[in-house]
Amino acid sequence: MNIRPIRLVQGDTVGVVALSSPLKMEQLPLKLELLEKLGLRYKLGQTIAEYDGFLAGSDEERLADLHTMIADEEIKAIFCVRGGYGIGRLLDKIDYQLLQENPKIIWGFSDVTSLHLAVNQYADLVTFHGPMLSESNQPLDELSEKMFQQLFTPIEIYYDEQISKLETVVGGVARGELIGGNLNRLVSTLATKFEVDLQGKIVVLEDIHETPDRIDGMLNQLRLARKLEQAAGFVIGDFNGVTEEELLPIISHYLKPLNKPVLAGFKLGHCQPNIGLPLGVEAILDADMKVLRILPGVE
Repeated sequence: MNIRPIRLVQGDTVGVVALSSPLKMEQLPLKLELLEKLGLRYKLGQTIAEYDGFLAGSDEERLADLHTMIADEEIKAIFCVRGGYGIGRLLDKIDYQLLQENPKIIWGFSDVTSLHLAVNQYADLVTFHGPMLSESNQPLDELSEKMFQQLFTPIEIYYDEQISKLETVVGGVARGELIGGNLNRLVSTLATKFEVDLQGKIVVLEDIHETPDRIDGMLNQLRLARKLEQAAGFVIGDFNGVTEEELLPIISHYLKPLNKPVLAGFKLGHCQPNIGLPLGVEAILDADMKVLRILPGVE
């Protein structure tokens, strides 16, 4: 069983970090505004305003930021403000034991998938796949914002067609730990110490700016690595930039032969709304009834 971090209460202090690509500073006020609206205080990481080429500061600076937030007893959650690229460069340097001894909420998506997978594997900690506090220069939509309430109250997530139209690719019911996120980042773990373990898991997949042939190539790599066949079921999120007509035949080609439940159309990823979900907790995927139920992510 993975450790569930302690729930937030209003007045708690949280950490705000840039562990990947640099943040455009005009976007920061909106992000902090949401935290204030949630009744939270915050401490900013040292690399929030940093630029080091395509990274928000050097590897050493970004790593130090993360470790500082983990070790700070006052910090109850860590929110990533930007995806892009860069967390993969830190994975083999992170002190996972420090995090296991100081379990706290970690929230973000996209490039943060790399962190979710590693933390789930090496710190046995539940983390949260969700939006980066704002959508570029826009506040989050109402539903995305509402999903932050799961950090304050242990609630079961119930995703059905009231949120978005869902499509059954393969029917059936699966039960298992929810894992995954960005397809590119999942594939990048192969043949490393951080290779993703999909055995008996319900796998979330999303991505952005990938062409149909590249999506096909990544799924084929997972197939050749015999990862897809190990999974219990698949939750297909948003593939921003690719139409449903382009995506579903590729998904069907790789996942239908496995005869595991596959449900597509989830508003997860680079889309609005972007529904926040806990990773590392038990979930039930019913592709016939078109429902995903997930146990609470906090204690």
